[in-house]
Amino acid sequence: MLFNSYEFLIFFPVVVLIYYLLPKKMRYIWLLVTSYYYYMCWDAKYALLIASSTVITYFSGILLERVQRKELPSELLQARKKWVVFGSFAINIGILFFFKYFEWVLDNISLLSGHSLALPFSIVLPVGISFYTFQALSYTMDVYRGEIKPEKNFLRYALFVSFFPQLVAGPIERSKNLLGQLDCDKPLNYENARSGLQLMLWGFFEKIVIADKVAIMVNTVFNNVTNYSGSTILFAMILFAIQIYCDFGGYSHIAIGAARVFNITLMDNFKQPYFSTSIKEFWRRWHISLSTWFRDYLYIPMGGSRCSKTRKYFNLFITFLVSGLWHGASWHFVIWGCLHGIYQILGEMTKKMRMKLPKLLHMKTDCFSFKLGQIIINFLLVDFAWMFFRANNLGDAFLICKKLLTGMNPSELISDTFYSLGLNAQEWYYVLTAIMILLLVDLLHEKQISLSKIFAKQNLLFRWAVYYAAIVGIIISLIQTFGVSAGNFIYFQF
Repeated sequence: MLFNSYEFLIFFPVVVLIYYLLPKKMRYIWLLVTSYYYYMCWDAKYALLIASSTVITYFSGILLERVQRKELPSELLQARKKWVVFGSFAINIGILFFFKYFEWVLDNISLLSGHSLALPFSIVLPVGISFYTFQALSYTMDVYRGEIKPEKNFLRYALFVSFFPQLVAGPIERSKNLLGQLDCDKPLNYENARSGLQLMLWGFFEKIVIADKVAIMVNTVFNNVTNYSGSTILFAMILFAIQIYCDFGGYSHIAIGAARVFNITLMDNFKQPYFSTSIKEFWRRWHISLSTWFRDYLYIPMGGSRCSKTRKYFNLFITFLVSGLWHGASWHFVIWGCLHGIYQILGEMTKKMRMKLPKLLHMKTDCFSFKLGQIIINFLLVDFAWMFFRANNLGDAFLICKKLLTGMNPSELISDTFYSLGLNAQEWYYVLTAIMILLLVDLLHEKQISLSKIFAKQNLLFRWAVYYAAIVGIIISLIQTFGVSAGNFIYFQF
């Protein structure tokens, strides 16, 4: 069941209505039941995987507490606790590896050895397995570190792992933030409901009006890269940067908004990432729940930056290499992750030089033009890496690189070539207007101007006129795609 499906438009109001009619002690159980139903709408049998991950990590927390209570020498105590953590991680990562990477590894071994090792059956990747696995594992680590006490109520913990708004594509929540909110004993809060629904409306606008429309043009080019020039491919690359931002940002906003209706606050996942002036800053703004997960549970445990420069660069590279693998079992995802690791390392190595260069060139660094230049350069670096992320395979990625270097045709930028990519002129201007609205909203957020507070101060007629315009825009997009299945969210495949 997709957020942007007609089924969800029925499912969500029904869940909310019954939730607030039930006694407070029963609400979290209702959310647990509906969360499992939501996930089982894709494939019921894979609910067993979530249940398995839940059972393993729940009992790992209980075992960690029991080991801690025993009067043992500190070294033996730490060793036993580490074995519990190792067991939890080994089983969960093992399940994730089998469903996500096993076939890919066999394919690569077959390629290197020249002998086919293909399985007699195909492995279907369960939706959202990377997200809920990482969320469950973070609980084990938090209990191990003593940051939280183990949850004794199994059903409440099961809801933490499976909470439907963020189950299949995040944000990847931390136990110390989400678990404590699952008592579900608060009455309906008008402000939370209003702001939550506003956020959901914005998420639908990003996904349906922008991402799904832009995807038509992006898919036309990237699925037939041999037929297009470097200029058209560059145009499609820029559009993909917009598509993935609106697609994933849209999902996150719908998830955060839906949770807020239940008086549950999820962490922000995006903070205007394309306004970043460096790759380091970009990863503080993009998919924040994942980047902080890797920081806290991989980068810092490996030594982080509290070590030699060489070791720090190694830690950075490994972290982003693993991030690339997390996104998909394919070499083009690996290269995408490695590129960001290299960007980070080069950024650290050239930091002093980049600080001195403006002074040597007598450039002002405290003005708009300097920051704009940094934003543009950073966006081009990010967008180049996105090309590997979006390419159907490594061969297409290298062909795109070749065309960008040798096949540019600037005259296409002023021709009507772009109208042959799946959208006519009217549809393209419609999407372009929506992108301008997105840019304006992000600029306001970048200036820390709260649109929600601005709307709250306006007359009721004005507020509803804006809501009506957004709803009409969404409905127009839905009508144009009537009869076509709802567009999947990009991150569902991870």
